[in-house]
Amino acid sequence: MTLQPKDRRNLVIIAAGIVLIFVVLRSNSDNASAPVVASVDSIPAAERRLERLRQLAATVPGKEAVLQKASVELQTREAGMLKAETTAQAQAQLLDVIRQAGTANGIDARGVEQMNVSPLANDYGEVSVAVTFACGIEQLVNFLADLDKQPQIVATKEIDINGGNDKNKSIRVTLSLSGVVPKKLAPNPKGGPTL
Repeated sequence: MTLQPKDRRNLVIIAAGIVLIFVVLRSNSDNASAPVVASVDSIPAAERRLERLRQLAATVPGKEAVLQKASVELQTREAGMLKAETTAQAQAQLLDVIRQAGTANGIDARGVEQMNVSPLANDYGEVSVAVTFACGIEQLVNFLADLDKQPQIVATKEIDINGGNDKNKSIRVTLSLSGVVPKKLAPNPKGGPTL
């Protein structure tokens, strides 16, 4: 049997179609994802895993109680922070604390020399104010004692005492006090971590 040229051409077209179908099916089977196979664990392994999860779940109430206690303690400690929306407001609050303690002890603490804001650890900021005034030594001691009694967290950062030559034995004091503020009020130094 001899194939005519027309039959040969049809045979080549059919063969090419079969090869094309084979290539398409082969490429689709390579891209198909593998079927999901369920884990075949033994029953004792599953029981151990369940027991471990139960133990972890049993510790959750204790951890929540510790977290609650720590949150209450943090709120108590942060009660003395200067509460302000801006740095200027925090500095004004600190000046108000200084002036109230000064007025209670007969000291006119209105001479503000400088005001600074800096980071304090990783979670807070520090606002400091330097004031200058003249007073007697006993007034200074009482003033510092009154500052310690304030509900705000206020600390003496620097104190400079110079003696006077007058008959009242007054001294000239430059006192730098600082207060703790939220982190958002403290500038973050560029290019470095917060100290």
